[in-house]
Amino acid sequence: MRTFVIADIHGFHQAFLQCLKKSDFDKNKDRLICLGDACDRGPQIRECIDELLSIRNCAYILGNHDAWALEWATHRIAPIEWLEQGGSGTIASYGSTGMPKEHIKFLEKAPLWLVDKNRLFVHAGFNADDGLDKTPKETLIWDRELIFKAMLLNQSCPQWKFGGYDEVFIGHTPTLKLDKTAPVKFCNVWAIDTGICCHGKLTIMDVDTKEYWQS
Repeated sequence: MRTFVIADIHGFHQAFLQCLKKSDFDKNKDRLICLGDACDRGPQIRECIDELLSIRNCAYILGNHDAWALEWATHRIAPIEWLEQGGSGTIASYGSTGMPKEHIKFLEKAPLWLVDKNRLFVHAGFNADDGLDKTPKETLIWDRELIFKAMLLNQSCPQWKFGGYDEVFIGHTPTLKLDKTAPVKFCNVWAIDTGICCHGKLTIMDVDTKEYWQS
């Protein structure tokens, strides 16, 4: 079984299908770790979550846009900030019937992080000094400091390991903000979101070999 990681699909179903096809992903045998934010921005959020549900070994981590979408789905809370940052795409994707219970349950049970073989998978970042258990949820799903700290520290100490993990995989901050169109690694931190919602591409990566494929 191979293990793949992907981040910030944001409702771009066709790009998601392209990544699965190009990587020769086997839905019945391979494992997919998704770093969150299937929701908002793109036009096919419903189809993306259906696709994720069809993967036998799928580990889904909650993202900030997922948390927003879940608030709308369960409590009909739709702040203007969310609507302006892609929430209207989620509402349009589900239409008048709203988000089905299966999708709500999928997001509700999503953890805030996953640790596997001393590799951390988290949507945005964490407090490496305090550890995961003491890192607020807001930091885990909204942080942008970690990747910029890693980028700066990489210049003088590329072997530094944030949190003591062999590798840390994050989404949330598009690599386009770092002037990169592909996944990048600074110290032990891998940035996987290559900006499909910012006119970039969607990327899927083999966690072990680091081979990657893009839409």
